[in-house]
Amino acid sequence: MDTAAPAEPAVAWLNGQQDRMVRLLADLVNTDSSSRDKPGVDAAGAVLTRFFTTCGIPVETEPQAIYGDVLRALVAQPEAADARPIVLMGHRDTVFPKGEAQRRPFRIAGELAYGPGVADMKAGLVVNAFVLAAYHAVGGHPGPLLGLITSDEEIASPACRPIIEREARGARVVLNSEPGRASGNIVSGRKGGVFLRFEVFGRPAHSGANFADGRSAIEEMAHKILALHRMTDPARGTTVNVGLVSGGQTVNTVAPHAVGEIDLRYVRMADRKVALDAIGAIMDRCTVPDTHATWDVAGEFLPLEPTPRSQALMDLYLQGAAALGMRIGGEFTGGCADSGFAAAQGTPTLCGLGAVGGRAHTPDEYLEIATLVPRAQAMARLIARLEAAGL
Repeated sequence: MDTAAPAEPAVAWLNGQQDRMVRLLADLVNTDSSSRDKPGVDAAGAVLTRFFTTCGIPVETEPQAIYGDVLRALVAQPEAADARPIVLMGHRDTVFPKGEAQRRPFRIAGELAYGPGVADMKAGLVVNAFVLAAYHAVGGHPGPLLGLITSDEEIASPACRPIIEREARGARVVLNSEPGRASGNIVSGRKGGVFLRFEVFGRPAHSGANFADGRSAIEEMAHKILALHRMTDPARGTTVNVGLVSGGQTVNTVAPHAVGEIDLRYVRMADRKVALDAIGAIMDRCTVPDTHATWDVAGEFLPLEPTPRSQALMDLYLQGAAALGMRIGGEFTGGCADSGFAAAQGTPTLCGLGAVGGRAHTPDEYLEIATLVPRAQAMARLIARLEAAGL
């Protein structure tokens, strides 16, 4: 039974906001923001800063030298008994190259919206922005609200990870608005991911006149790829994929060098060490004599592992969503996100709270426009009920 006070003021304020939400979404989608395009990512940040400024919400900028700056939009609550911020998190970078927004601008066809990053995760940023605007306008939030807008999630957050971890350590809860699943569900858990690069070194030789003098790095790499792929254990949830390879000098030279990149996915933190130890052993063990290999971690995400407190937070969200007429549940995904970094700090964390969409990272990426307002209302209702639920 729901005995908490309803979030009527914020929920009511969000009614009728769909057109404004779509306009903000269009501005964001039509702004190129590929992860390594700092000017573009900062331009997308400027779109959000203008929105917050119009609403009267102050925005702080944490400059970054290489990637986009980090933005912090704060809706204060000086009378709150719990001064820890409720963090609404999202990234504004996309996987699409510079110029994609001009080639494929925001468009609406029927009940769906299209464009680069429309679901992953510019719509989530719109949801967060309007929840912040609602509470700034009508109040009723049980503590300060912090909109944390990052810039490099699609490349494993090399600059923003320590900022996310810092903010999560001091937070009451973290709400990450990655897109809702195509089913409408939110995310109950995510795999961790490690991205590795390895190099194999052999010895060159003319492949006709002096074949026996050579030691093929490509041959050795082939042995290692087969061993790496044999690590995949579907029952345990561990997968290993060598997704990129290159090497060799010329077709008539025994290959002196080869490079590969590995995607490792796992479910539990304990599985990470097991898998990395196994990968290290494969790299140390060479089948082709006089070859050797090196390897390193190029980037990684941590898993989003459920805890009793995060489960309580999810139950509270789902109960509130049901009261608003949304029949959804939690869903596990093999995809990675920044929510794992937050959850690893021991802070109750939810993910997939953004508007519903699908086919992310492709030209067919879409968003269900009609889910923008309900998902914002569900988040607003969750925030209002935190205190009564002991969170």
